[in-house]
Amino acid sequence: MTSQTDTSRPPVGLIALLSACNFVIGMGAFVVIGMVPLLASDLDVSTAAAGGAMTAYALAYAVLSPILVSVTGRIGRRRVIAAGMAIFALGALLAALAPNVTILYIARALAAAGAGVVTPVGAAVVMALAAPAAQGKAISAFYFGLTLSQVIGVPAGGWIAYTFGWRMAFWMVLALAILSAILIWVRVPAGLRFTPVSLSDLGRALKDGLIMGAVLFTATFLGAIYILFTYLAPLLEQTMGFGRDGITLVLLVFGAGAVVGNLLGGFLTDRLGSVASLVLLCLGQIILMPIFSGLPLAPWMVLVLAFVWSAFGWSFMAPQQVRLMQLAPNLAGVVLALNAAAIYVGTASGSAVGGLVQTVGDLTWLGAAAGIAALGALGHLLWSHRAANLRAARQSNFQSAGTKL
Repeated sequence: MTSQTDTSRPPVGLIALLSACNFVIGMGAFVVIGMVPLLASDLDVSTAAAGGAMTAYALAYAVLSPILVSVTGRIGRRRVIAAGMAIFALGALLAALAPNVTILYIARALAAAGAGVVTPVGAAVVMALAAPAAQGKAISAFYFGLTLSQVIGVPAGGWIAYTFGWRMAFWMVLALAILSAILIWVRVPAGLRFTPVSLSDLGRALKDGLIMGAVLFTATFLGAIYILFTYLAPLLEQTMGFGRDGITLVLLVFGAGAVVGNLLGGFLTDRLGSVASLVLLCLGQIILMPIFSGLPLAPWMVLVLAFVWSAFGWSFMAPQQVRLMQLAPNLAGVVLALNAAAIYVGTASGSAVGGLVQTVGDLTWLGAAAGIAALGALGHLLWSHRAANLRAARQSNFQSAGTKL
């Protein structure tokens, strides 16, 4: 993707603004995690149905994000990102007013449509405007907002939900989203246009089994995590007797682990390489998540466990993105959108499986089920890596044969 502007670096403050937008997106997306019991009680549904609010968001994002990014490829980036944030705000408004779980699901799908434009288009803008040697640092700064939302946004949203009601948490997301949309329109330079991404590019990526196999590892890895994470609040209520303050503290510690993980992922990738780093992170999830099936534990042990689990989980983004860019450098925009979509495929599938597990068994089964799913993710990674090596070997042999001819 090449820029049609003369600038060789992002305008001052642009990355910080887009990162702040990512913070609002992350908070609005995952605030449901801290309010599942409240949703279930107020809307008179099961915890599995309440967790479905996360599933609805994830499924809508997964389906709509690549399509919307492709069909808006020829529109100025400022307009696209501002419109996406406005749609996200509209979804938050509808959620705050939702009289039943069906309307809540619709609201979450609408919010996902907006977020599915903001994050991948913002990432593409940052990567295109940053100098080649600074792209890694720039994209890490862009995604820092999403990570920070786990530290501050999600716990704050959960605390507000328990203190003032879950609707107030969505009103807060609405206010932040409106402010973000205004700032985007005022601060993002007009006329930012890049080599357009089209539906044909999306079709090429979707038809490439190797690329899609690599992208979908994002879904299997995060799907394993969300089997447990989506229902962490009711699990802590049942096994540890935690209420508002206890759940908020665990989510805050989980968020701190996410910040460490964001830094750790880059460190591991530089030292071990992307694939070796991902193997290590899979092994960490396989070991850590089944421990949650052994609750109750001492409160301090739960906090340590949440921190380490989060750090291993959030270390995933850097090595996976590096791996994808190496596999498909000419389809960067589409692959970024597909990878963002795969995040929510994993979220949706994990939430759905977690709901099924607790329906068939009990909340305490979730940790063990998540560990088994992480073992499957490791198998997926090893298969995908082997397929990539086989393709590279075939291409090398073909080139060698062509040189001899």
